[in-house]
Amino acid sequence: MKWQGRSGSRNVSDRRTSGGMAVGGVGLVVLLAYTLITGDPMALINGLLGSVGNNQPLTAEEQELADFVSVVLADTETVWTEVFESYGWTYEPATLVLYKNTTSSACGTASVQTGPFYCSEDQSIYLDLVFASTLRNQFEAPGDFAMAYVIAHEVGHHVQYLTGILDDYYEARAQLSTTQANALTVRLELQADYLAGVWAHHVAGMGYLEPGDLEEALTAAAAVGDDTIQMQSSGRVIPETFTHGTAEQRSSWFLKGYNEGDLDQWDTFSISNP
Repeated sequence: MKWQGRSGSRNVSDRRTSGGMAVGGVGLVVLLAYTLITGDPMALINGLLGSVGNNQPLTAEEQELADFVSVVLADTETVWTEVFESYGWTYEPATLVLYKNTTSSACGTASVQTGPFYCSEDQSIYLDLVFASTLRNQFEAPGDFAMAYVIAHEVGHHVQYLTGILDDYYEARAQLSTTQANALTVRLELQADYLAGVWAHHVAGMGYLEPGDLEEALTAAAAVGDDTIQMQSSGRVIPETFTHGTAEQRSSWFLKGYNEGDLDQWDTFSISNP
């Protein structure tokens, strides 16, 4: 991705060397990783401790990755401002919080174990940049645009919040069994993948994509599919426990968003089989 020399977002909160933050409450969180946090009491206790900072100076690699993330976030702001305007809406940017080890959020504790996630309670994305190496080494999804896909996916959840979809999801989910709730969550996550694809479509139109970028994003989407993760971790696949979709579903919905470039085909909830 062509990102060097371009302006980053003003909506990045860098806590990596700043120490503690305000107390976080327990809220509903959308995670990219393996599970959804829904109010773990220990997360609340840890949240009361605030952010565990790191007093070591940032390395050049860490700062470069942060600069890249900031540019990607700025691109999401540009794209979604334009897309929202085309539908007569107003886009309000999310905040992206960078941290090391652990920090508090309005949805409880953020840590490297939770992975990147969006918290609707404070309209913020939480990201420990160590996930970039996890994506590259553990998930075997290298490349800068793989990481860009992750950020765009989380911003997709913010789009869902702004359009009222997250509130509808939370209300519906509370009435369902665990299996039914998981199936509904899969639809939510696949829609966020579609929205990441819409973003990528517009970034391509801006001339910022390089050869191989699209393939990097598709590889990342497939790598974080529930079936892929379950096979790697336990050697077996249990579809009723899926919360994000299969590798094929995730890459397909991202590609669909990339090809469409708008919100006309983004409804993953009313179709019979996403």
